[in-house]
Amino acid sequence: MSDILQKPNTVKGLLYSSIGMLFLSGGLITAKYALGGFNFAMFSTVWCISAAIYAFLFVVFTGKARQIFQLSRPERANVVLLGVFTGVGMILGWAGLALLDPSFAAFLWRFLPVLTILAGMIWLDERLMLKELFPIIVMIAGGAISTIGRWHIVGTGVILVLLSCVTAAVQMVIGKTQSTSIHPTILIFYRSVISAILVTAWTIATGKLDFSPAKNYWIVTIIGAFLGPVAGFWLTFQSYRFWDLTRSSIVLTVQPIIVLPLAYIFLRQLPATQGLVGGIIILIGALWLTYIHMTKKTTIVK
Repeated sequence: MSDILQKPNTVKGLLYSSIGMLFLSGGLITAKYALGGFNFAMFSTVWCISAAIYAFLFVVFTGKARQIFQLSRPERANVVLLGVFTGVGMILGWAGLALLDPSFAAFLWRFLPVLTILAGMIWLDERLMLKELFPIIVMIAGGAISTIGRWHIVGTGVILVLLSCVTAAVQMVIGKTQSTSIHPTILIFYRSVISAILVTAWTIATGKLDFSPAKNYWIVTIIGAFLGPVAGFWLTFQSYRFWDLTRSSIVLTVQPIIVLPLAYIFLRQLPATQGLVGGIIILIGALWLTYIHMTKKTTIVK
């Protein structure tokens, strides 16, 4: 699969990351809307199955179907792991989003860079510098400000979203380490298909199948399943071919700036003042952290 190896390219890395972030933001808004009609388990099933169908069509139309069966044993193990963490993350993330304002949830997702760095320490032998602790403390403070006095209202949703962030961090690291040998189209295919199998089995086992939601919720879910898990992640994984993980992460960090107006325009929802203030503090800490980590990467290269 040498055809996927690319030289570093800042413009392409920025372009793919930025467009990917826009698609992921759109997926978040459509998901929040659709969760108004579906229970989170059934929504996750429809979302994942739709994404799997899109991913299969994408593989066929791009002429990469043969590559599905050309993975080495370690590569197969990694894509299975990617699919499993995706499925678990879907269930946790959508359950959390069903309980939270989408903009507040987007702010909470800014903990992903922290968790990605920690995952990189485990899988990529990276080190956490002392100065990186300060923005992490700022982010934790922002999270505390967002939830003080409201934990009984938002606590469960916060925990579920943060657990979903953990699974996403693992996905990002796997995506980065495998994107130089497995084409992003193939990664998205396995990520979508394996997670669809896992989530569907879980929904059936828990008795949460429900086909009663109105047609508009089905349509929005099917559209969102293309925007987020297929187009959004394909573009993000594509950016890894030209940029390092940290540079792509700093683009994803500004997602709340996109989600806030989208949530107001399409859902007429904005977070409470307390959540907004805490969320902005989380965002500041996340941008600070990713900048430090990006500088560290640049220094090592030099």
